[in-house]
Amino acid sequence: MSLKYKRVLLKLSGEALSAPDCILDGEFMTKVCSAIKDCADMGAEIAIVIGGGNIWRGRQGINIQRPRSDGMGMLATLINSIAVQDTLIKCGLDTHVLSPLSVQRLAEDYSPQLAKDYLSGGSAVILSCGTGNPYFSTDTGAMLRALEIEADIVLCAKNIDGVYDSDPKLNPNAKKYSSLSYNEVIEKDLKAIDGTAACMGGENGMKMLVFALKDPDNIRRALIGEDVGTVIHP
Repeated sequence: MSLKYKRVLLKLSGEALSAPDCILDGEFMTKVCSAIKDCADMGAEIAIVIGGGNIWRGRQGINIQRPRSDGMGMLATLINSIAVQDTLIKCGLDTHVLSPLSVQRLAEDYSPQLAKDYLSGGSAVILSCGTGNPYFSTDTGAMLRALEIEADIVLCAKNIDGVYDSDPKLNPNAKKYSSLSYNEVIEKDLKAIDGTAACMGGENGMKMLVFALKDPDNIRRALIGEDVGTVIHP
């Protein structure tokens, strides 16, 4: 079975890894990490960015200044990153957490070359703490890192199975797109990804695939080119 994409940036939703009664669902996280290990065994080079929405979102209504709130969000992604690193290692995949913020003993300092060296050597890398700056979402951080490590595609695994013209939870007649451009995402004001990430992807020719994490095998299916969600293209 051949890979359509060799080096990928896998964006995992923190909320998709959680459970109603806890911030992380250990059993489901193991299934996801086992799927990632299987993809690595196929020859894929996998960099991972994990959101922190299961722990902290700045729009939760607590009156905290935006830069500090975003800093809390970066730390939330680091918590998730360490948990996924531990699970991947237990699944047999050597994994390194890299961070643009200096967090000694918990993560290595991020550089694109270090990430690429680890990937080329067969290790997975988890790129935590977003861009390291406030006012940028983890979607934008994922797009930036994908460009820096020269990924073939961004695989965006969410708790929804693609991009819709409206919220399918509120509108039972919502239409799912099979593919659309970044310009359409921006013009239609679709909420699938952050507008800054969409601009970066469109300007730099980075394709994205949005699909559901509910079935972790979708990661493998995405890597071999099966139709599992919505393709967003430049």
